Amino acid sequence: MSARRLCLALLGALCLAAAAPLRADPALFDYRLTPRALAEGVYVLTGLQQDFSTRNGGNIVNTGFIVGDSGVVVIDSGPSLRYGRQLRAAIARVTALPVVLVINTHHHPDHFLGNQAFPPATLAALPATREGIVREGEDFNTNMYRLAGDWMRDTAVSPPTVALAPGRLQAGGRELELFALDGHTGADLAVLDRASGTLFAGDLVFHARSPTTPHAVIARWLASLDVLAALPFTTLVPGHGPVAQDDTPLRQTRDYLHWLDGQLRSAAAAGLDMTEVLALPLPRLYARWAVAQEEYARSVAHLYPALERATLEHRDER
Repeated sequence: MSARRLCLALLGALCLAAAAPLRADPALFDYRLTPRALAEGVYVLTGLQQDFSTRNGGNIVNTGFIVGDSGVVVIDSGPSLRYGRQLRAAIARVTALPVVLVINTHHHPDHFLGNQAFPPATLAALPATREGIVREGEDFNTNMYRLAGDWMRDTAVSPPTVALAPGRLQAGGRELELFALDGHTGADLAVLDRASGTLFAGDLVFHARSPTTPHAVIARWLASLDVLAALPFTTLVPGHGPVAQDDTPLRQTRDYLHWLDGQLRSAAAAGLDMTEVLALPLPRLYARWAVAQEEYARSVAHLYPALERATLEHRDER
């Protein structure tokens, strides 16, 4: 064999080795979920600061669980059946108590497609979140198969069966307070563990990562952030990004949304087309965040057409 062919063969072997985690062998699809204690009985599993891919299997989301005297409350079930099963196994390494409630904070796929791994009677969400899962869940699931590949094998949509409402909730021997908000989606639930002061904010809050906006109404989102800012939390778990012991993630999310809204409104007033808006530079601070360019481009696609139409209609009325 010539030196060139030998090099090509070795390169091919290395590429196959690098791609090995993508093969449809269940033993290779390990999310490596490691619960981290935030307070007595409160745990978080922190996702990667990445976009969905066949490399990470959709493990880009923060999930968590709270252990009480009689049971466990799960906050979001993750992006796939595999994740849900591995989350259950991670919980079992911490406690033998049963999972009594699985809360879906909103209807985006990385927060509910692990539901299938848990008993249907434990699955809970705001009514509007359940409606969103029923309405859009199958499309989300199909898209996740395209994005994450075989990590999604056998995943099916399992809608919540328990309707949650804002206010105090006793579950598993733990006192929680639920806040029914919106803006990131049509229904966003935040969960405060009163004993520890840990706030699970779902995707209302991002940290060092650009927010996602496929269902966003920015004015309502900002109003929800005001509600969260007034809560007596000591630890803040964002939907994506590192956990914090202060309000930095909340302030980051608010500042970014103000900037994004202003950027798009100014561009529409100036008559820029979408290609021109996409070419605008990001401020240095936001450009350093995870998935910055990708999320900005998606936000332009999600939000800019409506602002363009509103601007043109306003001009026509003059």
